[in-house]
Amino acid sequence: MISIRHRRVRPAAGFSLLECLFAVLIFSVGILALVLLQGRAISQSREAKYRVDASTLASQMLGDMWVSERSATALAARFGSAAAGSGYTAWLTTVSSTLPGVAAYPPSVTVVANGALAGSTVTIDIYWKAPTEKAAAAAHRYTVTTQIT
Repeated sequence: MISIRHRRVRPAAGFSLLECLFAVLIFSVGILALVLLQGRAISQSREAKYRVDASTLASQMLGDMWVSERSATALAARFGSAAAGSGYTAWLTTVSSTLPGVAAYPPSVTVVANGALAGSTVTIDIYWKAPTEKAAAAAHRYTVTTQIT
């Protein structure tokens, strides 16, 4: 008669521990990715706020121009950045208190007469630089050009 010997199979010792370590590693990488994603979302939200603020400030300046003088020379004297008139200096104070880094990059307001056509072309450039950005990073810019007739 042939005897069959049964060998007892030992379970793999430490295999569960290895599985747990890999699960913790994968979970940690996922959590780290979520934290980085949240930081990026906060940064983009802040940048969007600055853009909206710049747009609102430009619209405010254009609104002030629309309700005041209509001649190009009067607009340039009161609101142009080259002349630094009363309208521009008051608006610059508001811009400086709203957007960061404006002192290093002052906004410009250019008023150009349309020649034979009535009215003038107004270009507003607003620059800002977030305090968290590196010094070598370029300033952000918002530009609007419109016709005031």
